Amino acid sequence: MSTSAADREPGIALDNAKEEISGPICTGESSKHDSALCSGNSEIKSRAVVKYSAAPPPTSYALLQEKTDLKLPPANWLRENPQLGSAGTTVLGSSSKSKPFSSFGMAYDFIDCIGDDVDVVSDSENIKKLLKIPYSKSHVSMAVHRVGRTLLLDELDIQELFMRSSQTGDWTWLKEFYQRLIDQKWQRKKKSKEHWYQKAILSKFLYYSINGDGAAEPVPDNLNEGEEENEAEEFSSSWPTTFTSTPSDTEESAAPKQESVSVDSQFALGQVTSVPKEQNLPTLFNEGENSQGLRNDFVRNIMWTFEDIHMLVGSNMPIFGGGRYPAVSLRLRDNNKPINILTGIDYWLDNLMCNVPELVMCFHVNGIVQKYEMIKTEDIPHLENSTFSTRVVKDIAQNILSFLKSNCTKEGHTYWLFKASGSDFVKLYDLTTLCEEAEEEKCQNPFTLPVAVLLYKVASNLMLKVRQNRKHYGTVRTLLLNCVKLLDQERHPQIIASAAYMLSELFQLDEPPEEDGGESLRAGGSEDSYSDEDREEEEEEDDEELTDDSDENGSYSNCSIPQDDSKAVAVIRSVGELSVPEKYKSTHLIRPSCAFPISQDKEERCRHVLSYVLKGLKAVDGSIKKESDLPAADPNTPIPLKYEDRNAVGGCAAEKGISLLLERVGPLQADQKHPTRSGMIPGSWQHRMKLQLFLKASKAYYVLSDAATNLLKYGRALRYIKLSLQCYDSYCSVSGTLHPQVLQFHSQCLSLCGDIQLMLAQNANNRAAYLEEYSYQTKEDQEILHSLHRESSCQAFNMATDLAMDPEYQLFVSCKCYEAAYELLVSEALKDDSSDQLAQVLKRLGNIRNEMGVFYMNQAAAMQTEKEVNKSVSVAEQEMWKKSFSFFEKGMKDFEAIRDSTNTALLLCNTGRLMRICAQAHCAVSADQSRGEFSPEEALYYNKAIDYYLRAMKSLASRENHPAVWDSVNWELSTTYFTLATLLQDYAPLSRKAQEQIEREVTEAMMKSLKYCDLQTESARQPLYQYRAATIHHRLASMYHSCFRNQVGDEHLRKQHRSLAELHYSKAVCLFLSLKDAPCELLRTLLERVAFAEFTMAGQSSSTAKLKSLTGALEIMTETRHAFQLIHKELLEEQTELSELGPAESAGSPDVATGPTAGLNLQEVIKLIGVFEPSFSFLLLQLIKLMTTIKRKPSNKDEELLKTYKNVYSKLLRAEKNAPLLSRFELYIELLQQLTPQAGGDNTGTHS
Repeated sequence: MSTSAADREPGIALDNAKEEISGPICTGESSKHDSALCSGNSEIKSRAVVKYSAAPPPTSYALLQEKTDLKLPPANWLRENPQLGSAGTTVLGSSSKSKPFSSFGMAYDFIDCIGDDVDVVSDSENIKKLLKIPYSKSHVSMAVHRVGRTLLLDELDIQELFMRSSQTGDWTWLKEFYQRLIDQKWQRKKKSKEHWYQKAILSKFLYYSINGDGAAEPVPDNLNEGEEENEAEEFSSSWPTTFTSTPSDTEESAAPKQESVSVDSQFALGQVTSVPKEQNLPTLFNEGENSQGLRNDFVRNIMWTFEDIHMLVGSNMPIFGGGRYPAVSLRLRDNNKPINILTGIDYWLDNLMCNVPELVMCFHVNGIVQKYEMIKTEDIPHLENSTFSTRVVKDIAQNILSFLKSNCTKEGHTYWLFKASGSDFVKLYDLTTLCEEAEEEKCQNPFTLPVAVLLYKVASNLMLKVRQNRKHYGTVRTLLLNCVKLLDQERHPQIIASAAYMLSELFQLDEPPEEDGGESLRAGGSEDSYSDEDREEEEEEDDEELTDDSDENGSYSNCSIPQDDSKAVAVIRSVGELSVPEKYKSTHLIRPSCAFPISQDKEERCRHVLSYVLKGLKAVDGSIKKESDLPAADPNTPIPLKYEDRNAVGGCAAEKGISLLLERVGPLQADQKHPTRSGMIPGSWQHRMKLQLFLKASKAYYVLSDAATNLLKYGRALRYIKLSLQCYDSYCSVSGTLHPQVLQFHSQCLSLCGDIQLMLAQNANNRAAYLEEYSYQTKEDQEILHSLHRESSCQAFNMATDLAMDPEYQLFVSCKCYEAAYELLVSEALKDDSSDQLAQVLKRLGNIRNEMGVFYMNQAAAMQTEKEVNKSVSVAEQEMWKKSFSFFEKGMKDFEAIRDSTNTALLLCNTGRLMRICAQAHCAVSADQSRGEFSPEEALYYNKAIDYYLRAMKSLASRENHPAVWDSVNWELSTTYFTLATLLQDYAPLSRKAQEQIEREVTEAMMKSLKYCDLQTESARQPLYQYRAATIHHRLASMYHSCFRNQVGDEHLRKQHRSLAELHYSKAVCLFLSLKDAPCELLRTLLERVAFAEFTMAGQSSSTAKLKSLTGALEIMTETRHAFQLIHKELLEEQTELSELGPAESAGSPDVATGPTAGLNLQEVIKLIGVFEPSFSFLLLQLIKLMTTIKRKPSNKDEELLKTYKNVYSKLLRAEKNAPLLSRFELYIELLQQLTPQAGGDNTGTHS
């Protein structure tokens, strides 16, 4: 005997049979013991593991002396023991008596096994009765329930049911159906005196075997109480029935085992309240005497694997020590009656289930003990007169299980397996369907509530595994839907609310559903049934012959076949079929294919969640009785989601709204002690459930809002985030303290709300569409809102979620939402674990402050455009600058806090632009409305802008970090330098500064602008940079040209200016030549350069020097041919477009004249021609004069040149002054073309 087992307290659940202990395996030890029993050539696999045992280790049975009279009662007979509960009072009765809910008691205790691991849960007596069907004439009546792939079997005592129905009026429909279809005459047979006599001596025999042969001796009063408990507990037999049931029995049954604690009390989020914990089982299932059946009263619970069938079995068979083995079963037999096949199967199965290796048989004659005989369990099938095939018993088991699994497909339904006494037919009825078809208004099914609670508990247990393994999704959903379908909301709101919440939890809102290769989670399928895919219809009309094994029982009495079998779900036409191997296919091996409709559409998933949340809220609200104190609201009347047009935003009103917004931010420290607005008591199940449902709804609406934002449906997004925040507001009204995770989620909601308001501000042109989206409401949303209003006014976040018509106000609200989110994240509760989210919020905060800075900057620019020319800077304008500058500065701090150098650079760049707008506003205007001198204020602001741009460059460090931003800042910096230099040059502050100083400043600014002109990098801006660089060189050349003309005295300085002018003119020409769209600028630069050459010539005295200068000037003039060709090309294109349009269209289109030549300034072209013609004629005339008056003898080449010059000059003079532009350009190109080879071949030119 095992000492460790002996020390174990009776009534303690074993740890899933994991600990290995030697000794007897059926009395509290959890060692696994496999037995393979052989019968002839066939081997039957059987394995039993004790999951729980209330019995102490077995003591040796007392070997009674021969001639002991069992008719005399032993001293301890009928001794009640409190440890045994109701079992202590059981003495006489039918050995097959089972409690109607015994399988449910076991299922509650071993919830982990239910639904997947176990095929059958039942009393061992029911299992034996099923396996003896082909051998026995007796009737069978059992209730069958399906949970997942597990079947629960319980005896259904029809006579007792009908006795109750005559008192209560229930079940009359079944009584009529039973009498009409099944067995019109069958009544329960009264037990004979012989039956009760046999039971009495059996009981006395067992008590003698516990107590020794103390016969009629009275038991001493000082008997050790512990020994008495140990001995009496050996007889926890399943044979007797209950004589009485005292109140104390029921009280003691509350929780017999550790494992009976409801799994859902440990459920992941701790939200689903434990039903048995809140209301213990006897009160919850108030079904009179039947309530006792919900307890697991078996002495031991065994996990029995018979071949490939896994069964959780309850057994009360007394087990003793002694004999060749440490465990034996004890039986009493009348020596005059041989053992029949039914008794043999009974003994064999009992020993298999309890893993007892030996049977001890005590034979008696008329109650007088004769002898003992020991039989090994594997020898029982071969006893004389009771020989049976173990292989046939195995086939019967597999066939019955397959039959039941194939036909009991609907979860939550009560099926009735019935075989009439002496009948060959076994029928299966769906009592739930029959009940629904009955005409009675109220048909009660006592199994409904236990089944519903079991479904709920199995689902709760599986929910713990759902996160790890998505294959459970479909099963959990099916379990919960069937649970809710069975229950009445008014009577069981707590289970319904919990189930609804768990259903909503199945739909993952924060992640997209993964594609599982092995499972189709989106397949169709009934929500309340399981399909066995390989099910085959093999129920044949013809009776089959019984096998040899089943014939041993002799012939059955043939009952007449009922005329109407239409009510039966399925029928076994002959019990002989059960003995045929695989007559019914082993469909029980196939797992249920529970379809779970996961949609890829996020919105659809959220709608599922919200529908379940609404069901849960309705269940909770219905259970709160304090209806009179609630605000009267019609759930069919929509609650308007109003919008306000806030074009004139009152600062006070806005600030008040913000203070309301921030009231909900931060943890609430004080726990609530008073009832909530709807009358809920804090801490009650309603309170806890509502908290979870409100939070779930808030999350679902948040996901919907996020999805709508991604689809650019900003009106819809704002409506959803409003609903989300209203759910959160109600959550806060009900909750005493806010968990950090809840605060973090709230921060996300506020952040999303800020995003939406920002998008609305940026897309003002779609406001009508957004308003329509925002105003729409579904009936579901209305009902959820009404439930929210039971707890809260839902006004706290109105300011943040109203649809305003003013973009400035929307930006303001967006900014405040981000600020509130930021305050939450840096609060005490969250500051340690929200770094990623904080970075996101700071980025958004920096962005919205940039947007607001840009908004006010644009406002200031608009004011500047609209104001009168000579007006000074207005106060309103300065206010805009200050606001804009303040937002830019705050935004920079936000980006610097998260080390975002790129965005910091962008804000510095925007601040630089603001400084330029300030500079433009300070532009001086003279009395005659013309532009005045460049003012010191302008210089100040332009220099500030340059500082900000340089800081932006420094922030980026190098172009590689962010090329686009780098290029943008580079361009702005170059532009600012260029603008500063241009204004200094064009509107020189000569009243304040000397000419030389201004020239130095212009040169410095121009060179810096040139430094930032990126001519090398190929980009969209490259032509712009080239144009700017060319313009800078042109302006510098013009400035040095002017200095050269005006400079008097200092010859060294004149030479310097001359060479600089030449250098910049040549660079400008090169750059303009590379551009295809600046012919006017090229022409102007070349003409200025010719004028510069002419001015140089004017200061020369010798004819040779003058000739050289003039030749050089003419060479420069010939380069204008390229410019004229470009202008000519543009004019041709314009003419072609005009001819394509036709005369009527061109006359009616005022833009035609300017349209095609929008890039070509015709007035500028005409003005330049006015300069070109006289300059060209002058050059030619001077050359002809010089060449004809020169003293040296002309060479042939000179004569040719002179001839050409004269020819060109004559054509130029004869040209028609009023000729069309095109023909004039053609003439210029032709004349210049004539001069090009000659000028090009003369090496005396000075082209540099």
